[in-house]
Amino acid sequence: MAENKEEQEMSFLDHLEELRWHIMRGVGSIFIFSVIAFLSKSFVFNVIILGPSRLDFPTYQWLCELSHYMNTDALCIQSLPFTIQSRTMTGQFAMHIMSSVVIGLIFAFPYTFWEVWRFVKPALYDNEQSATTGATFFVSFLFIVGILFGYYIVSPLAINFLSNYQIDETVLNEFDISSYISTLSMIVLSSGVMFQLPMVVFVLSKSDLVTPESMKDYRRHAIVIILIISAIITPPDPITQILIAGPIMLLYEISIHISARVLKRKEKAAKKALRKI
Repeated sequence: MAENKEEQEMSFLDHLEELRWHIMRGVGSIFIFSVIAFLSKSFVFNVIILGPSRLDFPTYQWLCELSHYMNTDALCIQSLPFTIQSRTMTGQFAMHIMSSVVIGLIFAFPYTFWEVWRFVKPALYDNEQSATTGATFFVSFLFIVGILFGYYIVSPLAINFLSNYQIDETVLNEFDISSYISTLSMIVLSSGVMFQLPMVVFVLSKSDLVTPESMKDYRRHAIVIILIISAIITPPDPITQILIAGPIMLLYEISIHISARVLKRKEKAAKKALRKI
């Protein structure tokens, strides 16, 4: 007992030191990817960041092809009437750094989460560790899917709406580079975070904080909250808001089934424990 107590007391500082190294490695990976993005300025800005601002972006081409298939021009985006400017002397350099950090965060997310998970996992019980097998994969997969959804679906439609919206023909849309990149980053990162809903529900269900019955009872409230969040992270365009709210509602329904599955596993484990007694 004394030996175990001594080990626990000594392990507290060891855990802090271990946590520090996990954080440093995670931050280091973000820094490395950010530097790579910073040095790849032409590709990052011309292809990735400014891609949704041009008509040759894949989403616009897909919409035009779908529009031709449906024998209508309703979905084909003909123009993006706006220009991007830098109105401050440090604007382009500041946005170069900001965009590099955002891209570094996105690409380093799987490894950074894996580092955090490596620190948290040993503190779990054996059954909890087995139940959370593949957590890094599923979290990273949902994050990447959310990022791609935000970049290829929500962002182009939001940019199209904002660039074509005019209160008067004499008012031209000339967006500042900081506004454009901030809007794009917010939409993309928000989509990546919101797609983590199934994993959040899984953890809360394991902690007995959420049940499938409670999620069903509060479904209406959840829909309102999802619509509000969608309205916050997207422009005031009903189509864009529905496009981001729809998948989140679908993920909410999937999360109900995940919670129910967790509950069934818990009930089976409890029955096995009673049989042993």
